[in-house]
Amino acid sequence: MQKQQPTLIKGGVFKDQRGKLDFFNDFDAKQIKRIYFTTHFDTKVIRAWQGHKVESRWFVCTNGSFQIKLVEIDNWQNPSNNLPIKEFKLSANSKQILHIPNGFVNGFRALEDNSQLMIMANYEFGEIENDEVRFNYNKWTTW
Repeated sequence: MQKQQPTLIKGGVFKDQRGKLDFFNDFDAKQIKRIYFTTHFDTKVIRAWQGHKVESRWFVCTNGSFQIKLVEIDNWQNPSNNLPIKEFKLSANSKQILHIPNGFVNGFRALEDNSQLMIMANYEFGEIENDEVRFNYNKWTTW
């Protein structure tokens, strides 16, 4: 069985005289058990590299924009230093959800002050022991 890869789920916008409706009709939210938000007050903040062996995440930019980098881990105890990096840009205007399957670590930084990400997870807080893994923020790339 082939490992799941990160994907972008496209949303959309409907406008009429009553206002605007943002939607993600192609997103199946049945797996989601937890939602939280992170706000970066300035573009100097870098959150990298953290990931999960079991848990998956979905990122939605709700304000501003973010540069997001992902690395698929080959060995959780001693990952290679030259793993390929997948890069994405999420913007509050883009109406996209980035699905990050388990087995990946992520790093991200705001491209605009006061940018915010909504992060959804398929496990409750503390439901899985020893699932979160962190590596040095400059292990695979300079920001």
